[in-house]
Amino acid sequence: MHADGLIRFAIALAILSLFTLMPLVGAQLGALWLPLAVTFAAIPLLDAWIGAARPGGGSAALPPPLARWLPRAQVPLQALLLWQAALLAPQLSAAELLLFALGVGRVTGGTGITVAHELGHRASRLDRWLSRLLLVSVGYGHFYVEHNRGHHVRVATGDDPASAPRGMTVYHFILRSVTGSFAHAWRLERMRLERIGQLAWHPSNWVLTGSVASLALLGLAGIAWGGAAVALLAVQAIWAFVLLEIVNYIEHYGLQRRALAGGRPEPVAPHHSWNADYAVSNWLLFNLQLHSDHHAHVDRPYETLRSMPQAPQLPAGYPTMVLVALVPPLWFALMDPRLPADGGTAASAA
Repeated sequence: MHADGLIRFAIALAILSLFTLMPLVGAQLGALWLPLAVTFAAIPLLDAWIGAARPGGGSAALPPPLARWLPRAQVPLQALLLWQAALLAPQLSAAELLLFALGVGRVTGGTGITVAHELGHRASRLDRWLSRLLLVSVGYGHFYVEHNRGHHVRVATGDDPASAPRGMTVYHFILRSVTGSFAHAWRLERMRLERIGQLAWHPSNWVLTGSVASLALLGLAGIAWGGAAVALLAVQAIWAFVLLEIVNYIEHYGLQRRALAGGRPEPVAPHHSWNADYAVSNWLLFNLQLHSDHHAHVDRPYETLRSMPQAPQLPAGYPTMVLVALVPPLWFALMDPRLPADGGTAASAA
C-alpha cells in the first residue's frame, strides 16, 4: 500500500473524528451551536463555492481497503461522543441541554445513520452488526430491516412510506414514514419468523431486539448519569431520525415508478431518485447524494458510486435542501416545477 494512500486515510480519519466530536469541541469553546452552524451554514457555502465533484465518479481518494475501514471508525467515535455527552449533560441548563442534544443528533443522524446505511448494505457480518449498533444508539433499529428489505423493493411507489408523493409536506411525511416504516419492518420480521415456525416475539426479531436495546441504553444512562443524560440521549435520537426522514423526503420527492401490465412497478431507474453532485457534502456524507447509482447497484461501496447523467439533480446539497424542506411553500416553489407532469421522470435541469 502506497504511503500517499495512508496519508489520505489519516487525513480522512482526522476530518471524520473532528466532525463526529464537534459537539464536544463546541461545548469546550462555549459554542454549543457549532455543529449546527457548520452543517447548515458553512457546508452549504462551501458547496456553492466549490461546486460539483469531477464528472462521472464517486470518491476515489482512498484505496479500497482503507475506504472500507473509514466508515467503521464511526462506531467508536460515536460511542465516545455519546459517553462524553452523557457525562456533560448534568452540567447544562435546560436550554443548553436542548441545543447540545441537537448538535449531537446532527452527528448521530447526519453521519451516524449515513454510515449505518452504508455498513448495513455490506455482506460482512461485522459491518452489519456495526450498522445495528449505530442504529440502536438513535432508537431506530428497525431501519436495518425496512430499508434493505422494504424501501429498496418499493421505492418510488405509493406502497413505500419513505417515498414522498408530490404535494406532501415534510411534516406529514415524517409522521407517515416513522410510523409506516416501523409497521412494515415489524411485518417483514413477523413473516420471516412465521416461515421458520417462530412467533413474532422471538428474540431474533431485530425490530423487537433493536427497540429493547435502545430502551436499555436509556435505562443504563439513567442509572449511571441521571435524568439529564436520559433527556440528552432521547432528544439526540429523535433529532437524528428526524434528519434521516427529512433526507428520505428529499431523495425521492414526487418521483414515481410507472405500473406495468399486471400492476407491478417498472424497474428502478436513475430518474427515480434525486441526486446532488456537490463535492463537499458528498465527501462528508459518504456519497449518499449519488443516490441513483446506489439504488441501481445496492452492493456498490460508497467510494465507487458515480454521478449518473440521467438522474434529476437537486438545486443544492442535502444540508441546504433540509432547510428548504422545513419551509413547505419554498420547497414546493423550488421543487414542483422540476417534476414531470406525470411524476414518472424528473427534469434534470437544476
